[in-house]
Amino acid sequence: MTKVIEEQLSRLPDKPGVYLMHNARDEIIYVGKAKSLTKRVHQYFQPSHDEGVKKQQMVRQIHYFEYIVCDSELEALVLENNFIKEHRPKYNTMLRDDKTYPYIKVTTYEDYPRVVLARRTEKDGSKYFGPFPSGGAVHETIELVQKLFHLRTCNRQFPQQFGKERPCLNFHMQQCDGVCQGTISKEDYGKRIDQALDFLNGNDSSILADLNEKMEQASANMEFEKAVTYRDLIKAVKVCMSRQKVTSFDNLDKDIIALAQDEEDALIQIFFIRSGKMIGREHFFMNVCLDDEKDSVMAAFLQQYYSKTPLIPKEIYISLSVPEEDMLTQWLSERRGAKVYLHTPKRGANNRLVKMAEKNALMTLSADKERLKREEGRTIGAMKEIAAILNLPGIMRMEAFDISNTNGYESVGSMVVFDKGKPLRSAYRKFRIKSVIGPNDYASMKEVLTRRFTHGLKDRDESAGEGFSHFPDIIMMDGGKGQVHIALEVLHELGLDIPVAGMVKDDHHRTRGLYYNDVELPIDKHSEGFKLITRLQDEAHRFAITYHKSLRGKAQVHSFLDDIPGIGPARRKSLMRSFASSDDLKQASIEELEAVDAMNHKAAVSLYEFLHQEQISSAAVGQTGVEEKSTL
Repeated sequence: MTKVIEEQLSRLPDKPGVYLMHNARDEIIYVGKAKSLTKRVHQYFQPSHDEGVKKQQMVRQIHYFEYIVCDSELEALVLENNFIKEHRPKYNTMLRDDKTYPYIKVTTYEDYPRVVLARRTEKDGSKYFGPFPSGGAVHETIELVQKLFHLRTCNRQFPQQFGKERPCLNFHMQQCDGVCQGTISKEDYGKRIDQALDFLNGNDSSILADLNEKMEQASANMEFEKAVTYRDLIKAVKVCMSRQKVTSFDNLDKDIIALAQDEEDALIQIFFIRSGKMIGREHFFMNVCLDDEKDSVMAAFLQQYYSKTPLIPKEIYISLSVPEEDMLTQWLSERRGAKVYLHTPKRGANNRLVKMAEKNALMTLSADKERLKREEGRTIGAMKEIAAILNLPGIMRMEAFDISNTNGYESVGSMVVFDKGKPLRSAYRKFRIKSVIGPNDYASMKEVLTRRFTHGLKDRDESAGEGFSHFPDIIMMDGGKGQVHIALEVLHELGLDIPVAGMVKDDHHRTRGLYYNDVELPIDKHSEGFKLITRLQDEAHRFAITYHKSLRGKAQVHSFLDDIPGIGPARRKSLMRSFASSDDLKQASIEELEAVDAMNHKAAVSLYEFLHQEQISSAAVGQTGVEEKSTL
């Protein structure tokens, strides 16, 4: 224990609060709460106190700590959770994924409400349904509701904007009755919204009966297209409602939560039950250590999950009891704004649901272990294969480069990075070739590599941290001997020693081997290493082509109007609407140009003078990429 920590311990108050442990690099490595700060924090530094291997490792790294005094233990719980979410400390039990779930939102605060997807709930007077694990299912349900009840999809303000614009395609497809034209009263539209809310609450029997009646009536009147439409709607309603399996008859909102844990991972399975029906399920992985107790992992999940989920159900059933259950229940109730009950059922229907969730958690955890093994074979295992072929020590970071151009026009280079066998897209870089004219791939590659590593050396000298300062364990060139020697030449000039290999292709432009140390090395085409090289090569090519296309696209939509001082996008659009061709524009007087929307006298004079310069000919205008007699 250092003198700094001894002095801090002596000043700790006997009050509730939150403590934050820092390491020598000033990183927060652990956040905890305490009913009594002095009693709890002192425990970490008592030799007789044993909290497991993880806490022992953490204590050895503590350089100093800070604390915040709270009025109550509940307030400390909230503050602790906020700090954990913000700093994600290394030694706290953490949710591994930060998932958000969609909701169906009915904007009942509007005069003419809409049914839309929302990623979070707000206190705006809307009604929310969810959360739903599948965004696709939410989109399908919203589309179905809009078709069933002919609800509007636009975001205009009504009745203020009645008749201001033409009706949209939904009106012409008879999926909306033209609210924008004022053809339906607020009261009639409100009845449709009530029906939609009833449907979203799970009451589909009346909807199906009404659709069946309309289908039969349309068929009797020999309106077979209408009958087919109603038939398809009936099928869609049945599919939508079949996703919701009845799991309870108490018509309550509840979450069923179970935990599965092994030496390295914990998985939480949660079933969402709304109005007595299961609307979906989801699982979450937790970062845990060998000595983390299951009840503590469950408590950490409840805190972190329900701190960001706006809709908390009345009943939460968990597979095992948790410490400080009363305080957690109080916090959940305050978050919900109504009483929340936390149960650990021992028998009955809810116990069976918990057991089912627990079984699913175990199966998912086991399946994920197998998936991770396969993924490791595709990534780290593949990197080891490549390292073995090249006889190099561990390779973790690879960089690949490629050049793209069209007959030398707009030459660009790409740099893609794979770290531990996976694309590291935040490290991708693109280069616009500056010093090379024409289709010279070797010279272009030399420029790209020189710029990349010169910039990297500069970042290292300035301790810039990220960016180009991270050098690869190996450079993979898209080609054979020529490209490899270009890279080695650049590295030699800069005084760098980085292995370089070429990804050699056959006559069909498919990878066939690696060129390294002036020798082409064969590689098994069925191996994971070969597949990784192919992915790296394809990604470098894709990234270069995408950048090149974007530059070509920008050049092709360039107009000569863009080159005239004082003519911006708004004025260019107004001129293009007012004049059919460049010839018409050149024949206009200054007064006619000034009369165009968004133009003023100065801009009109500038445009007129530009158009009537002797060197500006029709041919010159055509060469700027503008078709002379049809468009500007």
